[in-house]
Amino acid sequence: MIVITADQIDSRAGSDRVETALLGVSDVLGDAAVLPPERTAGDEFQVLVSSGGAAVDVVRALTRQGGWSIGVGVGAVESPLPTSTRAATGPAFYAARAAVERAKSTPERFALEVAPGASRDTSEVEPLFAQTVRALGRRSAEGWELADLLDAGLSRTEAAARLDITPQAVAKRYASAELRSDAPVRAALAALLESTDRPADEERTP
Repeated sequence: MIVITADQIDSRAGSDRVETALLGVSDVLGDAAVLPPERTAGDEFQVLVSSGGAAVDVVRALTRQGGWSIGVGVGAVESPLPTSTRAATGPAFYAARAAVERAKSTPERFALEVAPGASRDTSEVEPLFAQTVRALGRRSAEGWELADLLDAGLSRTEAAARLDITPQAVAKRYASAELRSDAPVRAALAALLESTDRPADEERTP
């Protein structure tokens, strides 16, 4: 299982954004959450997923929104699962707690911890994720706008018409936002999480 814990940055200096974030994460996940996003304490919330792709999408959404320290924990959870995320526990939750605390002191405000006993350890997974979060954190609003249109199935020519800009301007946004590698990187990170979320003694699929 994969737990994402998000803690609002500098919440005392601004308004509470947890409820808005919960709605946004719920929209991103649809029915992919094992336990729904839920405020766990003050300006913090958690969500439990079993899909690597769902975890990647949550991290991307929170990075785009900005203002969050994000911790991802990979590992087992205690069963039977409760109906509330606040009541759930287990190694994945402990790992996510350690990760979000460490994230508060990293430049990208992101950290990932793999609980003991998984098929990979933290050092094999976190650097690739952190590098992606850094790149996404640099993406402009215009880059995200173009990414949304391409994700919706528009071609770059169609996106240019929708945005009322030239194809050359779209090409510049496309390159600046590193959209050529966007889908492959999303898929690769999802697959990496899926393969990590297995017992160490389970044979890896080539």
